[in-house]
Amino acid sequence: MADAISGDVIIKHFEPSDQEGVVGLILPIQCEEFGVDITIDDQPDLRAIPVFYQTGSGDFWVAKMDGNIIGTIGLKDIGSSQAALRKMFVAAPFRGRAFGVAALLLQRLLGAARERGIHEIFLGTTDKFLAAHRFYEKNGFVQIAKTALPPAFPLIAVDTRFYVARLLSQE
Repeated sequence: MADAISGDVIIKHFEPSDQEGVVGLILPIQCEEFGVDITIDDQPDLRAIPVFYQTGSGDFWVAKMDGNIIGTIGLKDIGSSQAALRKMFVAAPFRGRAFGVAALLLQRLLGAARERGIHEIFLGTTDKFLAAHRFYEKNGFVQIAKTALPPAFPLIAVDTRFYVARLLSQE
């Protein structure tokens, strides 16, 4: 799938040159904006995006505007036609319908997941990300109990709320 462009927002595959921008976006949102007690050391996937995400049916995308990373989303292949949605973050000035960054990122991930034969996408989030809960639910994710997660799901200690989306194949 080619890079997607909407207005001035470009959705593209993560490249190693994006590393600093990804960390620079995600950590302040987690720690400063939402007060989540997490560090870069608690998230080794952020230092190994190609190895952690861009293998099997997985991938990682960044949203850019004027060369700056304004959003991220990761698809982690966990086997059995299942994947985990991880690291979906959008910089505060670019949230909401005006730019549609979150929707563009999610559309890109869901399209790639369907093309790659993924049937279920699981995600974990914290109770603090209320707008994210509404966004996921509006886009077909259903809340599930932690016990309903597949064994291969990569748990993060701060996650307290879990969702699944079941994808229909486009055959």
